[in-house]
Amino acid sequence: MAERRHEQGLLDTSVVIDLERIDPNSLPTALAISAVTLAELAAGPHATEDADERARRQDRLQRAEATFDPLPFDDAAARAYGRIYAAVVSAGRKAHGARVVDLFIAATALANDLPLYTNNVADFTHLEDLIEVVAARRAEQA
Repeated sequence: MAERRHEQGLLDTSVVIDLERIDPNSLPTALAISAVTLAELAAGPHATEDADERARRQDRLQRAEATFDPLPFDDAAARAYGRIYAAVVSAGRKAHGARVVDLFIAATALANDLPLYTNNVADFTHLEDLIEVVAARRAEQA
């Protein structure tokens, strides 16, 4: 049975990083990213000492900046974050540290009523009542 292809969806940072290896048919027709993803990509070149990897990360950031007009983490996303946080904490999961970035991206999806595409579905468990989380597939898995 063929999966329904969404018209629009929000890409998690993991999908943006692997975008060239993702099966385009497993993604929505119109791709969106959060300003939070752009922040993660902007930090990437500074998070490695390897010159080749730093260059790859800088290239990825520049391509994302040229391709996407990121959705803001605005007042609607801030309110949605409260709901996301409550769902995670009530499920007994951590909602602090590095995980907060994922939750900000999930809040952006909720605020904009978009499905969230990720390579790391487990990062978004217990949010199914709030957002649709969709696993992006690598091209060789298609």
